[in-house]
Amino acid sequence: MGASMTMQKGTNVPVPAGTVRVELGWRAAAGTPDVDGSALLLVSGKVRDDTDFVFYNQPAHASGAVRHEGKRTAGDGVTDTLLVDFGRVEPAIDRIIVAASADGGTFGRVSGLYVRVVDAAGGAELARFDSTDATIETAFILGELYRRQGAWKFRAVGQGYSSGLEGLATDFGISVDEPQQAAAPAPARPAAPAPVPPTPPAPTPTLHVAPPAPPAPPTPAPPQPVRLSKVTLTKDAPSVSLAKQGGTSGALRVNLNWEVRKQFKGWGAKLGRAVAMHGDLDLDLCALYELTDGRKGVVQALGNAFGSLAQPPFIHLDGDDRTGALSTGENMTVNLDRKDLLRRVLIFVTIYEGARSFADLHATVTLQPQNGAAIDFSLDECTVPSTVCALALITNNGGDLTVQREARYLVPDRGVSPQRTIDAAYGWGMNWTPGRK
Repeated sequence: MGASMTMQKGTNVPVPAGTVRVELGWRAAAGTPDVDGSALLLVSGKVRDDTDFVFYNQPAHASGAVRHEGKRTAGDGVTDTLLVDFGRVEPAIDRIIVAASADGGTFGRVSGLYVRVVDAAGGAELARFDSTDATIETAFILGELYRRQGAWKFRAVGQGYSSGLEGLATDFGISVDEPQQAAAPAPARPAAPAPVPPTPPAPTPTLHVAPPAPPAPPTPAPPQPVRLSKVTLTKDAPSVSLAKQGGTSGALRVNLNWEVRKQFKGWGAKLGRAVAMHGDLDLDLCALYELTDGRKGVVQALGNAFGSLAQPPFIHLDGDDRTGALSTGENMTVNLDRKDLLRRVLIFVTIYEGARSFADLHATVTLQPQNGAAIDFSLDECTVPSTVCALALITNNGGDLTVQREARYLVPDRGVSPQRTIDAAYGWGMNWTPGRK
């Protein structure tokens, strides 16, 4: 189905594919609120529990059936994508709701909103629905994937909510944590005098000793409600405490996603043609670390220094994304269960090949704690011939980790490596030798 054949509300089409990308798209413009895609996996119209909700703070379903892949920018268009693998959808799930929520405004201010379903293997567009009549809504059910006689179909829905993602999620049975709306504690009442127990009669002697009562089974901890809050770091508000966002344990996933602008900006000559692009762009996500015992080092693809989660430095770099075209980007994980052994971590990115500067690059950094709100920020446009950029500095402050947005482009001196340049700028004081990957 081509883009010209957009669906009408209420109509449905078959989805003849094993795995699809469900792409929400809109036009970025001044004053447009941020839009976020999410999915709810339903059994008879409700979620089974909060884990059936896939969104920016809970990006993957336990079954592997649905994954939130995140945002990409190309020109004035922005997309947020969910990957759905029908082969992994549990038999009980009969419907997957595809929703959008607006952060910081209403959908009346979002132009060009659409949802489309694309065959993940071949790239063919299987369905498309354009939403054109939004006004005061802050959340939308754009469409739904549903099972009919063993096959999957997509229905265009277009149902709006003025109560945001919270209202939509609550409707389907999600329990939402809104800590700032906690009720004031009730005034303490004077304690009533305790009744005096009657004196028990003297026990009658007996030869039978009753066996001790079995211990009561431990009460399972109530499941934590879903947190919808997210944090975007800016120049004006560059840092955040992980503990305040609930990110105190488990894995902290650091993702760098980028998009190369194909059109050439005319000011390249001013930078000595530094922005010239050629071939595939290969960016490397790296980290300098310092442990509380004073040991220092680097986690990077160069020299296969991928690190480890279970032992020092408690930081691990995923396999290298050499294409730059994969939607997963570059990923690194920090073990927050061992955060007391980390003094500071500087996350940075270098250009390994494919460009001489970050100048024509759109990049987004997302730090996703296993428990707690996502933290993200965009990199500003680069105006210097930089091949290395400091992204974020994570510092241990008495057991709590603070994340600070750096977004600092550095220009290495001739013959000086990007790693040595970062080290000098942040006073790490390490010895460097040339490495290869």
